[in-house]
Amino acid sequence: VQLQASGGGLVQAGGSLKLSCAASGRAFSLYNMGWVRQVPGKEREHVATIPWSGNWKWYVDSVKGRFTISKDTRKNMVFLQMNSLTSEDTAVYYCAAKRRGEHEFEIWGQGTLVTVSS
Repeated sequence: VQLQASGGGLVQAGGSLKLSCAASGRAFSLYNMGWVRQVPGKEREHVATIPWSGNWKWYVDSVKGRFTISKDTRKNMVFLQMNSLTSEDTAVYYCAAKRRGEHEFEIWGQGTLVTVSS
């Protein structure tokens, strides 16, 4: 089972980035897919979630209106479009998956670093 995140980089404040997550190794139809970010020395922050099967989306308040989570189940991909980035968004972003009903993410990809310069 693998989640492979990509798309991080350096961007100026106010700019945009799109993160991608390639999922492989199992059927994810019973999973919720998410993005979690972490600043070194701080706790992980759950940013957004989308079900593999279903249409709802969840966002942490700090990214509402700026970030959009989406998926392409035919290509086994999950995305995070990030707009109006600020220095507060600088973090390592992880793609993760958890079975429906579970509280904690149980499958993690490697992180991709997003750095927003002010």
